[in-house]
Amino acid sequence: MIDLDFVESLIRALDSSSLDSLELERGGTRIRLSKSPNSGSHSAAPMAPPASGNPSPAPPPVSTVPMPEPPSAPEAVGETPEADQGKGEEHLVEVTSPMVGTFYRAPAPDAPAYVDVGDRVQEGTVLCIIEAMKLMNELESEMEGTIARILVEDAEPVEFGQPLFLVDPS
Repeated sequence: MIDLDFVESLIRALDSSSLDSLELERGGTRIRLSKSPNSGSHSAAPMAPPASGNPSPAPPPVSTVPMPEPPSAPEAVGETPEADQGKGEEHLVEVTSPMVGTFYRAPAPDAPAYVDVGDRVQEGTVLCIIEAMKLMNELESEMEGTIARILVEDAEPVEFGQPLFLVDPS
């Protein structure tokens, strides 16, 4: 079994590197980390655990393999009974889960959330992590806008296609 602190250190190392994704196998468990959930490629790199608690820099990518892109494009939201600051939500865009997994608002339990209601996001801004089969997948915004609502609680299971965020594109 892989130590949660080790996985968190891998996430921090990947976050601070120029790599888009990382895959490794340790003790019979395989871990794949990716900065973008629908990345067109993945990098596989063997990595030794940090010897003295200091995370070592991530190695360069070893290989690139094209992967099919999952259908994760945001869809327009129809009318809802609730109002968003006095106007209907029909102008908001729904960001849905590209996979079944567990929704996390932050990269670690003690870290700040990637985004909060009212935050302005750009294309490529990380919105959350979806953990699927012990793999942490970052979900990036595919549009520019403002987070109007967060529809899922932290550490809650999500289904493929389930709405996660409402984004105001204006």
